[in-house]
Parts: sequence; structure tokens; C-alpha cells
Amino acid sequence: MAIIQIKDTVKRYGSLLSVDHLNLDIREGEIFGLLGPNGAGKSTTINMLSGLLPIDKGDITVQGVSVASDPLKVKGMLGLVPQDLAIYEELTAIENVTFFARLYGLKGKLLQERVKEALAFVGLSDRSKDKPGSFSGGMKRRLNIACAITHRPKVIIMDEPTVGIDPQSRNHILESVKELNRLGSTIIYTTHYMEEVEAIGTRVGIIDKGRLIACGTKAELVERVSDEEKLVIDADGLTEEALGELELHPKVNKLLRTGSGLELYMGSSHAYLQDVLFILTKHNVKLQSITRVEPDLESLFLSLTGKTLRD
Repeated sequence: MAIIQIKDTVKRYGSLLSVDHLNLDIREGEIFGLLGPNGAGKSTTINMLSGLLPIDKGDITVQGVSVASDPLKVKGMLGLVPQDLAIYEELTAIENVTFFARLYGLKGKLLQERVKEALAFVGLSDRSKDKPGSFSGGMKRRLNIACAITHRPKVIIMDEPTVGIDPQSRNHILESVKELNRLGSTIIYTTHYMEEVEAIGTRVGIIDKGRLIACGTKAELVERVSDEEKLVIDADGLTEEALGELELHPKVNKLLRTGSGLELYMGSSHAYLQDVLFILTKHNVKLQSITRVEPDLESLFLSLTGKTLRD
């Protein structure tokens, strides 16, 4: 059952078409990974869903409520964890969470209980009276999450929630996302880290140039590139001539330089591995190692957009 429906939605910035008649259903109870290259329209879509940007054409509904016609009601149903921290440095952690909880209408004993609960959930109970200026980047991100969940929203939007934090904080946030989902929230999650989506996502949508170009479970999407393989080559003496000849090979879909080596995305690498070795030998390249990598979401993303997720 779809909890969010994005229906033929359009957003323009002057002559730039940022979201191009986008159609997407997000099901209740899932962790939906929303991916796309920079400038693909992800943030614009999230901002329209959140009521922060007007919709030029089409509509977005949350549990049947139209964002276009009743944005205030929809905002009350959502929890938004923005990429840019939405916390006040001059307030303590508990004052920050209390402020945002009141915006959602919480008050009295329930307000106090929910604020305490949210801070405990993100592991900041012992720092509740401290100001964010003394927090690490990961702690600020966790406080950002606490501010978004006090009203127990049915839908939580997390836009790059692990940017610029340490691995321990990242793992804490990923576990928090799974727990919020287990407690009943539908999660929309955007990231530049493919491994995060592979770890927590139940379904994935890929947007490019304002359109949905792929959507499905991880297994369904990887199946689309099952006939494409990735070769990781470590070699000395790689020349532009060798790289140029490899790129011209009809079965090489993409070539990426990676420091001392390269990555080749190609069809049926077993059949054409001999061609790769012949070209490298021909140009006096000294091969150190060659590794075949099973198809994954990164392979699909590259195949569809021509970019890696972090480009």
C-alpha cells in the first residue's frame, strides 16, 4: 500500500526542468533509498514533498492528503532530517528538541516524555543540558534526528544524514534508522554512500535528470546488470594509449582510473578477458592483479547514469 504518491510532478527553475513529470509510489513500512547524481532532482523532490517548495504541476500525496492543497497537514505527518543541520547552537540539546516538539503541537507531560524519549533514542540523554557547540559532528547529526522524531511521524525523510561524520556515529545512525522503521515509520533515505542503501534499504529508486529511471528491490535492480561485470585491475605503466584502446573495445561500457589501476565495467568479462590482457601487454603495461567483482547497485547506477554515486 502506497503511503506516498508522487504523481506526474514537475518543478522548474526558469528554463531548467529540475523534476520532469516524476511518478513514484513509496510503500508503507519500507526504507526507501532515493539515489541520483548531483543535480538529478532528489533534493527538489524532497523539498516539494515536505512543503518547502511549491509544485509547478502534478501533485504529491501523503496518506491521501495533498501537499498542494493542504501542506500544513502533510507537514504534521512528516519528520524531516535535512542535510544542513537544523539545530540552534545557542540552545541546549533538550531545548532544541523541545522547541521542535512544540512546533508539532506537543505540550505538557506528553511533551516532556517525548523529548526525553527522543534524546534517549539517539543516545544523548547524558548530554541533554549541553549546547551543540561542544558536540562532535556525529552528535549534532543525532540531535538533528531527535528533533525530527518527537511527534512520532508516520514518514521520516532523511537527506544525507551521515555526511561528514565518523564511522561509529554512522553505524549508530544506520541502526537508528532500522529501529525507527521497526517501530512503524516509513523512511525515505538519500545518501552518497551506496553501502548505506545496500545495508538498510528495502527498495531503491534512482532519479536522473528529474525522472525515475529505475525502481525496485536491490535484487531486482542488480538483476538488470547481471550480464555486466566489473574488473578491478592493478597495474604499473598504464598509458593513455592503453586506456584509449580499452575504452574503444565494444564490450567495455565504462572505464575509471583509480590511482595505480582502473575499473572496467564490461559485458561478459570471461569471454573478453583475453582481449583486455592482450591490450595491456601490447602497451607494455605490467599487470599486478585483476579481480572480478559481482554486479551490485553501484554497477547499475553507473550503467544508468554514467556516473558513480559520489561524482
